[in-house]
Amino acid sequence: MIEKMQGSRMDEQRCAFPPPLKTEEDYIPYPSVHEVLGREGPFPLILLPQFGGYWIEGTNHEITSVPETEPLQSPTTKVKLECNPTARIYRKHFLGKEHFNYYSLDTALGHLVFSLKYDVIGDQEHLRLLLRTKCRTHHDVIPISCLTEFPNVVQMAKLVCEDVNVDRFYPVLYPKASRLIVTFDEHVISNNFKFGVIYQKLGQTSEEELFSTNEESPAFVEFLEFLGQKVKLQDFKGFRGGLDVTHGQTGTESVYCTFRNKEIMFHVSTKLPYTEGDAQQLQRKRHIGNDIVAVVFQDENTPFVPDMIASNFLHAYVVVQAEGGGPDGPLYKGPEFQEFLLTKLINAEYACYKAEKFAKLEERTRAALLETLYEELHIHSQSMMGLGGDEDKMENGGGGGGFFESFKRVIRSRSQSMDAMGLSNKKPNTVSTSHSGSFAPNNPDLAKAAGIVSAPPSRPQLSPTSEACPPIALLSECPSWVLDSV
Repeated sequence: MIEKMQGSRMDEQRCAFPPPLKTEEDYIPYPSVHEVLGREGPFPLILLPQFGGYWIEGTNHEITSVPETEPLQSPTTKVKLECNPTARIYRKHFLGKEHFNYYSLDTALGHLVFSLKYDVIGDQEHLRLLLRTKCRTHHDVIPISCLTEFPNVVQMAKLVCEDVNVDRFYPVLYPKASRLIVTFDEHVISNNFKFGVIYQKLGQTSEEELFSTNEESPAFVEFLEFLGQKVKLQDFKGFRGGLDVTHGQTGTESVYCTFRNKEIMFHVSTKLPYTEGDAQQLQRKRHIGNDIVAVVFQDENTPFVPDMIASNFLHAYVVVQAEGGGPDGPLYKGPEFQEFLLTKLINAEYACYKAEKFAKLEERTRAALLETLYEELHIHSQSMMGLGGDEDKMENGGGGGGFFESFKRVIRSRSQSMDAMGLSNKKPNTVSTSHSGSFAPNNPDLAKAAGIVSAPPSRPQLSPTSEACPPIALLSECPSWVLDSV
Protein backbone atom coordinates (compact mmCIF):
# COMPACT_ATOMS: atom_id res chain seq x y z
CA MET A 1 0.00 0.00 0.00
CA ILE A 2 2.83 2.40 0.94
CA GLU A 3 4.66 1.60 -2.27
CA LYS A 4 1.46 2.21 -4.24
CA MET A 5 0.89 5.60 -2.56
CA GLN A 6 4.51 6.61 -3.07
CA GLY A 7 4.28 5.53 -6.68
CA SER A 8 1.20 7.68 -7.28
CA ARG A 9 2.89 10.67 -5.62
CA MET A 10 5.91 10.18 -7.85
CA ASP A 11 3.65 10.10 -10.90
CA GLU A 12 2.06 13.39 -9.80
CA GLN A 13 5.49 15.01 -9.46
CA ARG A 14 6.62 13.98 -12.90
CA CYS A 15 6.47 16.63 -15.60
CA ALA A 16 6.95 16.40 -19.31
CA PHE A 17 10.22 17.71 -20.73
CA PRO A 18 9.89 20.35 -23.44
CA PRO A 19 10.28 18.99 -26.96
CA PRO A 20 13.75 19.36 -28.49
CA LEU A 21 14.40 22.33 -30.75
CA LYS A 22 13.46 21.68 -34.33
CA THR A 23 16.14 21.44 -36.94
CA GLU A 24 15.59 22.22 -40.61
CA GLU A 25 15.00 18.51 -41.25
CA ASP A 26 12.14 18.49 -38.70
CA TYR A 27 10.11 21.25 -40.38
CA ILE A 28 7.34 20.51 -42.81
CA PRO A 29 8.35 22.86 -45.63
CA TYR A 30 5.99 25.64 -46.61
CA PRO A 31 5.04 25.58 -50.29
CA SER A 32 7.47 27.43 -52.53
CA VAL A 33 6.43 30.51 -54.45
CA HIS A 34 6.55 28.52 -57.69
CA GLU A 35 4.19 25.91 -56.26
CA VAL A 36 1.78 28.64 -55.18
CA LEU A 37 1.92 30.40 -58.54
CA GLY A 38 1.09 27.07 -60.19
CA ARG A 39 -2.26 27.08 -58.41
CA GLU A 40 -5.33 29.14 -59.11
CA GLY A 41 -5.27 32.74 -57.83
CA PRO A 42 -5.72 35.11 -56.19
CA PHE A 43 -2.44 34.75 -54.31
CA PRO A 44 -1.41 36.17 -50.92
CA LEU A 45 0.80 39.25 -50.72
CA ILE A 46 3.41 37.37 -48.71
CA LEU A 47 4.60 33.78 -48.45
CA LEU A 48 6.72 32.43 -45.62
CA PRO A 49 10.08 30.97 -46.64
CA GLN A 50 9.96 27.20 -46.96
CA PHE A 51 11.64 26.61 -43.60
CA GLY A 52 10.15 29.52 -41.68
CA GLY A 53 12.31 32.00 -39.81
CA TYR A 54 9.72 34.79 -40.11
CA TRP A 55 6.39 35.73 -38.57
CA ILE A 56 3.36 37.24 -40.21
CA GLU A 57 0.58 39.50 -39.00
CA GLY A 58 -2.61 39.79 -40.99
CA THR A 59 -2.52 36.82 -43.34
CA ASN A 60 -5.95 37.46 -44.89
CA HIS A 61 -5.39 39.80 -47.82
CA GLU A 62 -8.93 39.85 -49.14
CA ILE A 63 -10.66 43.21 -49.12
CA THR A 64 -14.37 43.84 -49.26
CA SER A 65 -15.95 47.05 -50.45
CA VAL A 66 -17.10 49.48 -47.79
CA PRO A 67 -20.75 50.56 -48.06
CA GLU A 68 -21.18 54.15 -49.22
CA THR A 69 -23.16 54.94 -46.08
CA GLU A 70 -20.28 53.87 -43.85
CA PRO A 71 -17.74 56.68 -43.34
CA LEU A 72 -14.05 55.87 -43.53
CA GLN A 73 -12.18 56.42 -40.30
CA SER A 74 -9.28 58.82 -40.24
CA PRO A 75 -6.15 57.42 -38.59
CA THR A 76 -4.65 60.77 -37.67
CA THR A 77 -5.70 60.50 -34.04
CA LYS A 78 -4.85 56.80 -33.81
CA VAL A 79 -1.29 56.42 -35.08
CA LYS A 80 1.56 56.72 -32.62
CA LEU A 81 5.17 57.36 -33.52
CA GLU A 82 7.40 55.31 -31.25
CA CYS A 83 10.33 56.93 -29.46
CA ASN A 84 12.83 56.24 -26.72
CA PRO A 85 10.90 57.37 -23.62
CA THR A 86 13.97 58.18 -21.52
CA ALA A 87 16.12 59.95 -24.11
CA ARG A 88 14.59 63.41 -23.59
CA ILE A 89 13.84 63.21 -19.85
CA TYR A 90 17.01 65.06 -18.86
CA ARG A 91 16.35 67.88 -21.32
CA LYS A 92 12.71 68.16 -20.23
CA HIS A 93 13.02 67.90 -16.44
CA PHE A 94 16.66 68.66 -15.51
CA LEU A 95 18.38 70.89 -18.04
CA GLY A 96 18.32 74.54 -16.97
CA LYS A 97 16.76 73.67 -13.60
CA GLU A 98 18.33 73.14 -10.21
CA HIS A 99 19.52 69.55 -9.91
CA PHE A 100 22.54 67.47 -8.95
CA ASN A 101 24.73 65.12 -10.98
CA TYR A 102 26.94 62.34 -9.63
CA TYR A 103 29.18 59.61 -11.00
CA SER A 104 30.56 56.33 -9.71
CA LEU A 105 31.96 52.97 -10.83
CA ASP A 106 30.15 49.70 -10.06
CA THR A 107 32.01 46.40 -10.38
CA ALA A 108 29.00 44.77 -12.07
CA LEU A 109 27.08 47.63 -13.69
CA GLY A 110 30.16 49.51 -14.85
CA HIS A 111 30.21 53.29 -15.14
CA LEU A 112 27.28 55.11 -13.54
CA VAL A 113 26.09 58.69 -14.06
CA PHE A 114 23.26 59.73 -11.75
CA SER A 115 21.02 62.82 -11.85
CA LEU A 116 18.56 63.78 -9.12
CA LYS A 117 16.16 66.65 -8.69
CA TYR A 118 13.70 67.84 -6.07
CA ASP A 119 10.26 68.21 -7.66
CA VAL A 120 6.91 69.47 -6.45
CA ILE A 121 4.10 67.81 -8.39
CA GLY A 122 0.71 69.14 -7.39
CA ASP A 123 1.09 69.70 -3.68
CA GLN A 124 3.40 66.73 -3.10
CA GLU A 125 7.18 66.68 -2.86
CA HIS A 126 9.00 64.17 -5.06
CA LEU A 127 12.48 63.04 -5.97
CA ARG A 128 13.06 62.66 -9.71
CA LEU A 129 15.88 60.17 -10.28
CA LEU A 130 17.73 59.33 -13.51
CA LEU A 131 20.45 56.64 -13.43
CA ARG A 132 22.50 55.74 -16.51
CA THR A 133 24.20 52.35 -16.78
CA LYS A 134 25.92 50.67 -19.72
CA CYS A 135 22.73 48.72 -20.50
CA ARG A 136 19.94 51.24 -20.00
CA THR A 137 18.71 54.40 -18.31
CA HIS A 138 16.56 54.00 -15.18
CA HIS A 139 14.03 56.72 -14.38
CA ASP A 140 11.61 57.07 -11.48
CA VAL A 141 9.71 59.69 -9.52
CA ILE A 142 9.51 58.89 -5.80
CA PRO A 143 7.10 60.71 -3.42
CA ILE A 144 9.08 61.87 -0.40
CA SER A 145 6.10 61.06 1.82
CA CYS A 146 6.68 57.37 1.05
CA LEU A 147 10.18 57.47 2.57
CA THR A 148 10.73 56.96 6.28
CA GLU A 149 13.85 59.13 6.18
CA PHE A 150 15.51 61.25 3.53
CA PRO A 151 17.93 58.95 1.67
CA ASN A 152 21.54 59.61 0.75
CA VAL A 153 22.71 59.46 -2.87
CA VAL A 154 23.59 55.75 -2.82
CA GLN A 155 20.18 54.92 -1.34
CA MET A 156 18.49 57.05 -3.98
CA ALA A 157 20.31 55.18 -6.74
CA LYS A 158 19.15 51.88 -5.25
CA LEU A 159 15.57 53.14 -5.36
CA VAL A 160 15.70 53.09 -9.16
CA CYS A 161 18.06 50.12 -9.57
CA GLU A 162 18.44 47.57 -6.79
CA ASP A 163 21.59 46.16 -8.40
CA VAL A 164 23.65 49.24 -7.59
CA ASN A 165 26.53 48.21 -5.34
CA VAL A 166 28.82 51.16 -4.64
CA ASP A 167 30.03 52.79 -1.44
CA ARG A 168 29.63 56.34 -2.65
CA PHE A 169 28.87 58.64 -5.57
CA TYR A 170 31.12 61.57 -6.46
CA PRO A 171 29.54 64.98 -7.15
CA VAL A 172 29.97 66.53 -10.59
CA LEU A 173 31.47 70.00 -10.18
CA TYR A 174 31.96 70.91 -13.84
CA PRO A 175 29.70 73.87 -14.87
CA LYS A 176 29.23 72.53 -18.41
CA ALA A 177 28.41 68.98 -17.31
CA SER A 178 24.76 69.25 -18.35
CA ARG A 179 25.82 69.83 -21.94
CA LEU A 180 27.83 66.59 -21.92
CA ILE A 181 25.07 64.61 -20.21
CA VAL A 182 22.28 65.71 -22.55
CA THR A 183 24.47 64.84 -25.53
CA PHE A 184 24.92 61.33 -24.19
CA ASP A 185 21.22 60.88 -23.40
CA GLU A 186 20.11 61.99 -26.85
CA HIS A 187 22.65 60.06 -28.93
CA VAL A 188 19.94 57.43 -29.55
CA ILE A 189 17.58 59.97 -31.15
CA SER A 190 17.64 60.02 -34.94
CA ASN A 191 15.79 62.44 -37.17
CA ASN A 192 17.04 60.90 -40.42
CA PHE A 193 15.78 57.67 -41.98
CA LYS A 194 16.42 55.79 -45.22
CA PHE A 195 14.08 53.13 -46.57
CA GLY A 196 14.30 50.91 -49.63
CA VAL A 197 11.52 50.84 -52.23
CA ILE A 198 11.41 47.71 -54.41
CA TYR A 199 9.16 47.39 -57.46
CA GLN A 200 7.90 43.80 -57.92
CA LYS A 201 6.26 43.07 -61.27
CA LEU A 202 3.93 40.19 -62.07
CA GLY A 203 5.72 36.84 -61.87
CA GLN A 204 9.00 38.14 -60.39
CA THR A 205 10.23 35.66 -57.79
CA SER A 206 13.98 36.27 -57.41
CA GLU A 207 16.34 38.99 -56.22
CA GLU A 208 17.87 39.28 -59.69
CA GLU A 209 14.47 39.92 -61.28
CA LEU A 210 13.50 42.51 -58.65
CA PHE A 211 16.69 44.55 -59.08
CA SER A 212 16.75 44.29 -62.89
CA THR A 213 13.50 46.20 -63.44
CA ASN A 214 13.97 49.65 -64.99
CA GLU A 215 10.52 50.70 -66.17
CA GLU A 216 7.94 52.18 -63.81
CA SER A 217 4.22 51.54 -64.24
CA PRO A 218 1.72 54.41 -63.78
CA ALA A 219 0.59 52.83 -60.50
CA PHE A 220 4.16 52.71 -59.19
CA VAL A 221 4.82 56.30 -60.27
CA GLU A 222 1.68 57.40 -58.42
CA PHE A 223 2.81 55.47 -55.35
CA LEU A 224 6.20 57.22 -55.39
CA GLU A 225 4.44 60.59 -55.63
CA PHE A 226 2.36 59.51 -52.65
CA LEU A 227 5.48 58.62 -50.61
CA GLY A 228 7.24 61.95 -51.12
CA GLN A 229 8.57 64.42 -53.63
CA LYS A 230 10.92 63.63 -56.49
CA VAL A 231 14.21 65.49 -55.98
CA LYS A 232 17.32 66.02 -58.09
CA LEU A 233 20.33 64.55 -56.32
CA GLN A 234 22.87 66.98 -57.76
CA ASP A 235 23.72 69.48 -54.97
CA PHE A 236 20.77 68.27 -52.87
CA LYS A 237 20.99 69.94 -49.44
CA GLY A 238 18.73 67.70 -47.33
CA PHE A 239 19.42 64.29 -45.82
CA ARG A 240 20.89 62.23 -48.68
CA GLY A 241 20.70 58.75 -47.14
CA GLY A 242 24.10 57.72 -48.48
CA LEU A 243 23.34 58.80 -52.06
CA ASP A 244 25.91 60.75 -54.09
CA VAL A 245 24.88 64.39 -54.47
CA THR A 246 28.13 65.56 -56.08
CA HIS A 247 29.20 63.22 -58.88
CA GLY A 248 25.91 61.51 -59.78
CA GLN A 249 27.20 57.99 -59.14
CA THR A 250 23.94 56.87 -57.50
CA GLY A 251 21.52 58.18 -60.12
CA THR A 252 20.13 61.58 -60.94
CA GLU A 253 16.97 61.66 -58.83
CA SER A 254 15.29 60.05 -55.83
CA VAL A 255 12.22 60.38 -53.58
CA TYR A 256 12.47 62.41 -50.37
CA CYS A 257 10.06 63.70 -47.74
CA THR A 258 9.93 65.40 -44.35
CA PHE A 259 7.64 63.99 -41.68
CA ARG A 260 7.21 65.21 -38.11
CA ASN A 261 10.56 67.02 -38.11
CA LYS A 262 12.27 63.95 -39.57
CA GLU A 263 13.89 63.60 -42.99
CA ILE A 264 13.32 60.45 -45.05
CA MET A 265 15.23 59.43 -48.18
CA PHE A 266 13.90 56.51 -50.19
CA HIS A 267 16.27 54.23 -52.12
CA VAL A 268 14.07 53.42 -55.12
CA SER A 269 15.21 50.33 -57.02
CA THR A 270 14.27 51.72 -60.44
CA LYS A 271 16.07 55.05 -59.85
CA LEU A 272 19.39 53.62 -58.69
CA PRO A 273 22.04 52.99 -61.40
CA TYR A 274 21.49 49.97 -63.67
CA THR A 275 24.62 48.10 -64.80
CA GLU A 276 24.49 46.15 -68.06
CA GLY A 277 25.69 42.57 -67.69
CA ASP A 278 25.48 42.57 -63.87
CA ALA A 279 22.84 39.99 -62.94
CA GLN A 280 22.99 40.93 -59.25
CA GLN A 281 22.81 44.70 -59.90
CA LEU A 282 25.17 45.39 -57.01
CA GLN A 283 24.86 49.16 -57.45
CA ARG A 284 21.21 48.87 -56.47
CA LYS A 285 21.63 46.18 -53.85
CA ARG A 286 24.46 48.11 -52.19
CA HIS A 287 21.95 50.71 -51.02
CA ILE A 288 18.71 48.77 -50.56
CA GLY A 289 20.54 45.79 -49.04
CA ASN A 290 22.00 48.10 -46.39
CA ASP A 291 18.62 49.50 -45.37
CA ILE A 292 16.81 48.00 -42.38
CA VAL A 293 13.25 48.47 -43.67
CA ALA A 294 12.03 48.31 -47.27
CA VAL A 295 8.71 48.79 -49.06
CA VAL A 296 7.78 46.23 -51.72
CA PHE A 297 5.25 47.58 -54.22
CA GLN A 298 3.34 44.97 -56.22
CA ASP A 299 1.67 46.02 -59.45
CA GLU A 300 -0.24 42.76 -59.72
CA ASN A 301 -0.92 39.67 -57.67
CA THR A 302 2.48 37.97 -57.15
CA PRO A 303 3.54 36.85 -53.65
CA PHE A 304 6.65 38.29 -52.03
CA VAL A 305 8.89 35.90 -50.06
CA PRO A 306 11.10 37.57 -47.41
CA ASP A 307 14.19 35.54 -48.25
CA MET A 308 14.11 36.60 -51.91
CA ILE A 309 16.69 39.24 -50.96
CA ALA A 310 19.86 38.12 -49.17
CA SER A 311 20.94 40.81 -46.71
CA ASN A 312 22.35 41.08 -43.21
CA PHE A 313 20.52 44.34 -42.64
CA LEU A 314 16.99 44.10 -44.08
CA HIS A 315 14.77 43.04 -41.19
CA ALA A 316 11.32 44.40 -42.11
CA TYR A 317 9.32 44.69 -45.31
CA VAL A 318 6.12 46.63 -45.91
CA VAL A 319 4.35 44.92 -48.81
CA VAL A 320 1.83 47.05 -50.69
CA GLN A 321 -0.34 45.90 -53.57
CA ALA A 322 -2.36 48.19 -55.81
CA GLU A 323 -5.97 47.18 -56.19
CA GLY A 324 -8.51 48.96 -58.34
CA GLY A 325 -11.46 50.72 -56.82
CA GLY A 326 -14.49 52.38 -58.34
CA PRO A 327 -14.63 55.09 -60.99
CA ASP A 328 -12.63 57.40 -58.71
CA GLY A 329 -9.73 54.97 -58.42
CA PRO A 330 -8.56 53.07 -55.36
CA LEU A 331 -10.75 53.17 -52.28
CA TYR A 332 -8.23 54.76 -49.92
CA LYS A 333 -6.62 58.09 -50.70
CA GLY A 334 -5.34 61.13 -48.86
CA PRO A 335 -2.62 62.47 -46.55
CA GLU A 336 -4.02 60.43 -43.65
CA PHE A 337 -2.70 57.24 -45.15
CA GLN A 338 0.68 58.79 -45.87
CA GLU A 339 0.99 59.59 -42.17
CA PHE A 340 -0.15 56.06 -41.34
CA LEU A 341 2.41 54.44 -43.66
CA LEU A 342 5.37 56.65 -42.75
CA THR A 343 4.66 56.11 -39.06
CA LYS A 344 4.60 52.39 -39.73
CA LEU A 345 7.98 52.51 -41.49
CA ILE A 346 9.69 54.49 -38.73
CA ASN A 347 8.21 52.29 -36.00
CA ALA A 348 9.39 49.22 -37.89
CA GLU A 349 12.97 50.52 -37.89
CA TYR A 350 12.82 51.32 -34.18
CA ALA A 351 11.58 47.78 -33.54
CA CYS A 352 14.36 46.28 -35.66
CA TYR A 353 16.95 48.00 -33.48
CA LYS A 354 16.00 45.43 -30.85
CA ALA A 355 17.10 42.57 -33.06
CA GLU A 356 20.10 40.80 -31.55
CA LYS A 357 22.60 42.06 -34.12
CA PHE A 358 21.66 45.73 -33.80
CA ALA A 359 21.07 45.56 -30.04
CA LYS A 360 24.61 44.29 -29.40
CA LEU A 361 26.06 47.06 -31.55
CA GLU A 362 24.02 49.68 -29.70
CA GLU A 363 25.07 48.24 -26.34
CA ARG A 364 28.75 48.51 -27.26
CA THR A 365 28.25 52.07 -28.49
CA ARG A 366 26.40 53.07 -25.33
CA ALA A 367 29.03 51.52 -23.05
CA ALA A 368 31.85 53.32 -24.87
CA LEU A 369 30.06 56.68 -24.77
CA LEU A 370 29.16 56.28 -21.10
CA GLU A 371 32.76 55.48 -20.19
CA THR A 372 33.92 58.59 -22.05
CA LEU A 373 31.27 60.70 -20.29
CA TYR A 374 32.35 59.31 -16.91
CA GLU A 375 36.00 60.13 -17.58
CA GLU A 376 35.19 63.65 -18.77
CA LEU A 377 33.06 64.38 -15.69
CA HIS A 378 35.75 62.99 -13.40
CA ILE A 379 38.62 64.90 -15.03
CA HIS A 380 36.78 68.23 -15.10
CA SER A 381 35.48 67.83 -11.54
CA GLN A 382 38.98 67.05 -10.29
CA SER A 383 40.30 70.03 -12.21
CA MET A 384 37.70 72.32 -10.63
CA MET A 385 39.05 71.32 -7.21
CA GLY A 386 42.62 71.86 -8.34
CA LEU A 387 43.46 68.16 -8.13
CA GLY A 388 44.19 67.48 -11.80
CA GLY A 389 46.49 69.38 -14.12
CA ASP A 390 46.48 69.85 -17.88
CA GLU A 391 48.91 66.96 -18.28
CA ASP A 392 46.53 64.60 -16.48
CA LYS A 393 43.65 65.83 -18.63
CA MET A 394 45.55 65.09 -21.82
CA GLU A 395 46.52 61.62 -20.66
CA ASN A 396 42.91 60.79 -19.83
CA GLY A 397 41.36 62.19 -22.98
CA GLY A 398 40.48 65.59 -21.58
CA GLY A 399 42.21 67.38 -24.43
CA GLY A 400 41.65 67.29 -28.14
CA GLY A 401 37.90 67.92 -28.06
CA GLY A 402 37.02 65.81 -25.03
CA PHE A 403 33.65 64.11 -24.91
CA PHE A 404 32.34 65.48 -28.19
CA GLU A 405 35.36 64.28 -30.16
CA SER A 406 35.13 60.91 -28.43
CA PHE A 407 31.42 60.84 -29.24
CA LYS A 408 32.19 61.38 -32.93
CA ARG A 409 34.85 58.67 -32.87
CA VAL A 410 32.47 56.14 -31.31
CA ILE A 411 29.71 56.96 -33.79
CA ARG A 412 32.17 56.64 -36.69
CA SER A 413 33.32 53.33 -35.25
CA ARG A 414 29.71 52.15 -35.09
CA SER A 415 29.14 53.13 -38.72
CA GLN A 416 32.26 51.22 -39.73
CA SER A 417 31.03 48.19 -37.76
CA MET A 418 27.73 48.36 -39.62
CA ASP A 419 29.58 48.53 -42.94
CA ALA A 420 31.87 45.66 -41.95
CA MET A 421 28.87 43.44 -41.39
CA GLY A 422 28.35 43.67 -45.15
CA LEU A 423 25.93 41.72 -47.26
CA SER A 424 25.86 37.94 -47.06
CA ASN A 425 24.27 35.25 -49.17
CA LYS A 426 22.31 33.94 -46.22
CA LYS A 427 19.99 35.93 -43.99
CA PRO A 428 20.71 35.38 -40.29
CA ASN A 429 17.99 34.42 -37.87
CA THR A 430 17.27 37.30 -35.52
CA VAL A 431 14.37 38.61 -33.54
CA SER A 432 12.70 41.99 -33.80
CA THR A 433 10.22 43.31 -31.29
CA SER A 434 8.42 46.54 -30.52
CA HIS A 435 6.96 48.34 -27.54
CA SER A 436 4.02 49.52 -29.58
CA GLY A 437 0.48 48.35 -29.09
CA SER A 438 -1.43 45.92 -31.24
CA PHE A 439 -3.05 46.70 -34.59
CA ALA A 440 -6.77 46.20 -34.23
CA PRO A 441 -8.95 47.88 -36.88
CA ASN A 442 -12.37 48.83 -35.60
CA ASN A 443 -13.93 47.94 -38.95
CA PRO A 444 -13.87 44.13 -39.39
CA ASP A 445 -14.00 44.41 -43.17
CA LEU A 446 -11.00 46.69 -43.26
CA ALA A 447 -9.17 44.46 -40.82
CA LYS A 448 -9.08 41.71 -43.43
CA ALA A 449 -6.95 43.90 -45.68
CA ALA A 450 -3.94 43.95 -43.40
CA GLY A 451 -1.03 41.66 -44.16
CA ILE A 452 1.83 41.88 -41.72
CA VAL A 453 4.73 39.49 -41.36
CA SER A 454 5.97 39.20 -37.80
CA ALA A 455 7.60 36.89 -35.23
CA PRO A 456 6.35 33.59 -33.76
CA PRO A 457 3.49 33.80 -31.24
CA SER A 458 5.93 33.31 -28.38
CA ARG A 459 7.75 36.49 -29.36
CA PRO A 460 6.64 40.07 -28.60
CA GLN A 461 4.74 41.34 -31.60
CA LEU A 462 5.74 44.20 -33.86
CA SER A 463 2.81 46.53 -34.15
CA PRO A 464 1.87 49.32 -36.52
CA THR A 465 0.57 51.17 -33.43
CA SER A 466 -2.68 52.04 -35.12
CA GLU A 467 -6.12 50.98 -34.04
CA ALA A 468 -7.79 51.42 -37.39
CA CYS A 469 -6.91 50.78 -41.03
CA PRO A 470 -6.70 54.24 -42.57
CA PRO A 471 -7.94 55.55 -45.89
CA ILE A 472 -5.43 54.57 -48.57
CA ALA A 473 -4.43 56.51 -51.68
CA LEU A 474 -3.72 54.13 -54.50
CA LEU A 475 -3.29 51.29 -52.02
CA SER A 476 -6.07 48.93 -51.24
CA GLU A 477 -4.03 46.75 -48.94
CA CYS A 478 -2.73 47.85 -45.58
CA PRO A 479 1.06 47.42 -45.37
CA SER A 480 2.61 44.07 -44.58
CA TRP A 481 5.63 43.62 -42.34
CA VAL A 482 8.26 40.94 -42.36
CA LEU A 483 10.66 40.44 -39.49
CA ASP A 484 13.31 37.82 -38.80
CA SER A 485 12.77 35.51 -35.88
CA VAL A 486 14.64 32.64 -34.30
